Amino acid sequence: MDCITTQSFLSGSISVPGSKSHTIRACLLAALAEGTSCIRNPLPSADCLSAARCIAEIGAQVEMSGDNSLWTVHGAGRNVHLPANVVDVGNSGSVLYFLTPIAATFPGWSIFTGDESIRTRPVRHLAQALEQLGATTHISRPEADAPPLLVQGPIKAGRVVTDGRLSQYISGLMMAASRIDGQLEIHLTDPKEVPYLDMTRMWLESLGIPVEMSDDYKRIVVGGPRQIPAFDRTIPSDWEAVAFPLVAALLTDSCITIQHIDGSGSQGDEAIVQVLQSVGACVEWNREREELVVYGGSQAREQADRFPARNGVPGRLSTEHLPEQTLRINCSGFPDAVPALSVAACFIEGTTVIEDIGVCRKKETDRIDVMRRELTKLGADVEEGPDYLVIHGHSPLTSSGGANPEFRLHGGVVESYDDHRVAMSLAVLGLALKEPVTVKDAHCCAVSFPDFFQAMEGIGAGFTLS
Repeated sequence: MDCITTQSFLSGSISVPGSKSHTIRACLLAALAEGTSCIRNPLPSADCLSAARCIAEIGAQVEMSGDNSLWTVHGAGRNVHLPANVVDVGNSGSVLYFLTPIAATFPGWSIFTGDESIRTRPVRHLAQALEQLGATTHISRPEADAPPLLVQGPIKAGRVVTDGRLSQYISGLMMAASRIDGQLEIHLTDPKEVPYLDMTRMWLESLGIPVEMSDDYKRIVVGGPRQIPAFDRTIPSDWEAVAFPLVAALLTDSCITIQHIDGSGSQGDEAIVQVLQSVGACVEWNREREELVVYGGSQAREQADRFPARNGVPGRLSTEHLPEQTLRINCSGFPDAVPALSVAACFIEGTTVIEDIGVCRKKETDRIDVMRRELTKLGADVEEGPDYLVIHGHSPLTSSGGANPEFRLHGGVVESYDDHRVAMSLAVLGLALKEPVTVKDAHCCAVSFPDFFQAMEGIGAGFTLS
C-alpha cells in the first residue's frame, strides 16, 4: 500500500495509542507472573501482537477484548517452561532481545528467528553476553550476525561485561534475572538508550524485584530468584507516536490538541518537546490535563501575544538564537525520534546536528542512511556521518514573514523500506508541501501505530491510500 500525501491544515484533537515499549514489557513480565494480569490500553500493533503470540511458547495465555482495550494474561508462573517451538518474533526486535535471555534461563535449546528485517538485526552482542553467564549459543549462518539464533541454557548468576549501546538486550537480561538464583551484575562500557533501562527498572521494582543502577548506568545489579506477582496496569500513551502529529502541526498552518499525554517521565522521547521549543515551536504542555496543544504557521501567529516571536514571526522555526546558530540534539536516549526530528529539521532555518545515533543503523533499516537518501530526493540538504546527521534546513518564511526563496523542498516519490517510523515521518513531511509526496509501502505504519492514517485524517491530514 502506498500513501499519497497532499498539503493540509490540521485542527481538532487526536489521541495516540499506548506505548509499545511499555506494552511489550508488560506482556513478558505478565507471562512470568503467577496468576492473571490485566493490561489496559495496550498497543495492538504488529510488534505487540508478536509479543502476545510469543509468550504462549513459554506457557502463558492471552485473551484480548473485542476492542483491544484490555489484554488478560494468564501467567505461566511456576510452570513457565522452555519455548515449545521455534520462536518467530515477526518484526519485533524488542521481543527478540527480551525473550532470548528469558529462554536462556531454562535447560535446553531455544531457537529464535523472525521476518526478513529481523534476520538482519545483530545478535552477536546478545550471544556473547549470554555466553559469559554459561550459555552456549550458535548463529545459524556463519556469515551473518543475525537470527536464526540458537541458545542453550541455563544461564547462572554472575557478572556480564558488554557495551550496552543497544539497550534492549540489557533489559532482557534484567528481566531474566528474576529467574536466576543469585545476583546478576551487568557492567556496561558504553550505555545508550538509557531511558529504556530506567523503564525496565521501574517495572521490575514495582513488581518487587530489587534493582541497583549507578547514576552513569554502567553498573546494574538485579537480584533473584523472585516470583513475579500478577498485576493490573494501564499502559501510558506512546511518546514515540506523539512525535508525528506534533511535527505535522508545527510544519503546517495548524492547531491541534494531542490528548492523554504521559507525564510520568518513563519515556525518553518526551524530550522532543523541549528540543522543538528551543527553535521557536509554539507548544503548550498541560500536565494536569495531560494534553499538548500545538500551533503551527498562521495559527501560531494568531497566538503572538502568548508566544513571543523569537525568530521573526511566531511559527517560524530557526536556530538563530542558539549557540553557534546550531541546534544540537543528542539522541542517544531517544533514537526512535530521529526520523521525525530529521523531517522537522528540514523546516528549521539553520543547521541541525542529530548526534550519537549510531544505534539507528541497527534498527529496522539503517535509518541514518535512509533518511539522508529519501530527504535528499525531496530537495533537502543532508549530510551523513557514522553516528550523526547534519541537516541544513530552511524555514518557508523569512524573519520578516515573507516567503523564503531558500526553501526548496518539493514533492516526489520516496521509499519507506518497510520501516514504520520512516514511513510516518515522510508522510508527515508531505502534509507541508505544495506538491504531493508518495510514500511507498506505507502499510508498515501498523508496526507501532495501527490507525495512523485514520487518526491523522481525523484532524484533516490529506492522505490517499492506494
